[in-house]
Amino acid sequence: MADRPIPFEYRAEEAVLEDLARRLATTRWPEPQGGGWGFGTDAAWLREIVDYWRDGFDWRRREAWLQAVLPGERVRIRGLDLHFSRIGGRGEKRLPLLLLHGWPSSFVEMHRLVGPLTDPVSHGGSPEDAFDLVVASLPGHGFSSAPSDPRFGADDAADLFRDLMVDVLGHERFGVHGGDRGAFVATGLGHRHPEHVAGIHLSLPLGIPAPIEERSAEESAWLEEMARWQAEEGGYSAVQSTRPASLAFGLTDSPVGLAGWILEKWFAWSDCAGDPLRCFTREELLTNVMIYWLSGTIGSSMQCYWAHRHAPPAAVRPERIEVPTGIALFPKEVTRPPRSAVARKYRLTRWTEMSRGGHFPALEAPAELTAEIRAFFGSLRSP
Repeated sequence: MADRPIPFEYRAEEAVLEDLARRLATTRWPEPQGGGWGFGTDAAWLREIVDYWRDGFDWRRREAWLQAVLPGERVRIRGLDLHFSRIGGRGEKRLPLLLLHGWPSSFVEMHRLVGPLTDPVSHGGSPEDAFDLVVASLPGHGFSSAPSDPRFGADDAADLFRDLMVDVLGHERFGVHGGDRGAFVATGLGHRHPEHVAGIHLSLPLGIPAPIEERSAEESAWLEEMARWQAEEGGYSAVQSTRPASLAFGLTDSPVGLAGWILEKWFAWSDCAGDPLRCFTREELLTNVMIYWLSGTIGSSMQCYWAHRHAPPAAVRPERIEVPTGIALFPKEVTRPPRSAVARKYRLTRWTEMSRGGHFPALEAPAELTAEIRAFFGSLRSP
């Protein structure tokens, strides 16, 4: 049984901010290694970000901004405190829509979608394009509490979000959009609770390859590319899926270590042409890092990799998802399965190859993603 939601205030204790300032001022930097981004997080770039974090970034202003754009609430469901923001739409036939972030992101990634999706008339749309938004923090991420069971994964999170949307907020029928880990949870919702899910829209699709004797050249190339990517880029996943606790000690203790670990992915996985500041503002990047720092959830966020290794969710099992599914495939996404493989996994009703954007499309290409979400759910608004 779920409790009633209560307001959640984005307010860090002053002592916590003073401690952060001290840690930033006394950072022990490693000896320069050279190699730029090809060696990991670029040291010169990170130093500039940390200088701004220490001397120019105002968390109190960001707290007020968050409260205005994504006002917080929390509710206790199945023993966990789940953080979310709900923003009512302006228009006809509003469809409840749950927005789910991935890793190493947070609920704040969705902020550029809020206005266009809730108030479409003011953003070039029609009244019938309006959504009632629920923007949530995944369990163990940001301001949602961490599960005690190390095997808690995307399917368990899907059950929590079913309870949030149906039992707590009263939405018997709703849509879901997710990327990365949010796509795993959206897939779980479609698999486990199809009676409530009008459709799922994903920016990171999963696929089921054909048997090897029937495999097309396109699917073979995709699998080869994924193996190559895993060998070159997958070190973080290998650590987080096997020894997440060991890494968590350092990242929970060092704000610069945390920023270096997180922001390297915002470089590597985005369509930023070599500089994350082409896609994201310093405030956006640091607000995301601050959410992990203040909540102390980097360890629990990494634990999901361990959980999915030991108890694979429906998203990575060869399970068919029968709810209507739309895909927006961005050119710099970390995996780009061919349509044939995705169609074995999902009941595809929309497939769009996007012209720009990567792993964080709600920030990289918000107008394009908004248009896709509107188009996909347009035919699903009435039962």
